[in-house]
Amino acid sequence: MSLLLSPYEENGIFLKNRVVMPPMCMYKAQSDGKVTPFHFVHYTARALGGVGLIIVEATAVEARGRISDNDLGLWDDDQVSGHQQLIHLCQTYGAKMGVQLAHAGRKSLCVSSTPVAPSPLAFSDTQGYKLPHELSLQEMQTVKQHFVQAALRATYAGYEFLELHAAHGYLLCEFLSPLSNQRSDQYGGSLENRCAFVLEVAEAILDATQNVPLFVRISADEWMENGWGVEESIYLSQKLQSIGVAMIHVSAGGNNKDQKMPALVPLYQAAYAKVIRESVSIPTIAVGLITTAEEGEKLLQGGFCDLVAYGRELLRNPNFVFYTAKEEGKQAFIEPSYLRAF
Repeated sequence: MSLLLSPYEENGIFLKNRVVMPPMCMYKAQSDGKVTPFHFVHYTARALGGVGLIIVEATAVEARGRISDNDLGLWDDDQVSGHQQLIHLCQTYGAKMGVQLAHAGRKSLCVSSTPVAPSPLAFSDTQGYKLPHELSLQEMQTVKQHFVQAALRATYAGYEFLELHAAHGYLLCEFLSPLSNQRSDQYGGSLENRCAFVLEVAEAILDATQNVPLFVRISADEWMENGWGVEESIYLSQKLQSIGVAMIHVSAGGNNKDQKMPALVPLYQAAYAKVIRESVSIPTIAVGLITTAEEGEKLLQGGFCDLVAYGRELLRNPNFVFYTAKEEGKQAFIEPSYLRAF
């Protein structure tokens, strides 16, 4: 059997295969942030299609922390029941369920709120981005509590994994980069200071949720001169591992509109996952235009990662796992009601 379709079992984490649906914003919620019929169909289709781990899209920990007015949320108890129903449906078909807890920071495009950030620097002067309010020390503690409360709601709903969004230029990522964090207090300046808030939030979530595995998604490189890079990501990953984070979900970019992106070719971000995995000895999820079973197998066999995230491919093909199983002659991995099609 291929590694891609083989079970993953490490440190109390058990998945039936190593195919991950990463968080991808759908912008299908109403202004109340609640799960809608779209989400039930969207995620359950991938669970039925055999995905081992589904990480639900960026879910805001407070209303002003949404990327858009149509983001999912877990900032209110009334939002929990929809997540409970979603989890139950997906677990029925064997998928393990996680959720990405997020705060958009200065990249929030919500119409009726002012975004917040480590420093009062707009992401862009175009596309509706506003000048953010610089968080005070007291306000930072409030944001941290929003993360903790959202994590508790998520675990109450039944999520088996939590992911902290510290990538792609959103609030926690903004604290990491010297380009977006120009604070002069204990959360700015040195690498240690810039990492402090992410580590505090992660540790507070771990303390509150006890044995629920916590993943952290990072942008390993922001693709900017004098910006956040791979060496800094290794340092942060070491610190995250030391406090009990279970896995690093390794992406890149998104923190600066002037970023110098590499060529968008298959596996273009996967090398970052390998560097983190080898430097820190922490499990990783690889991302980056991975579209075939062969590519995923190559990454696993080559020690790049422990799990493989198929984003766009799972949007195109909810039954990706079934096609992979067919190629390998593993009919038992295909939903029996669909066998006639394979």
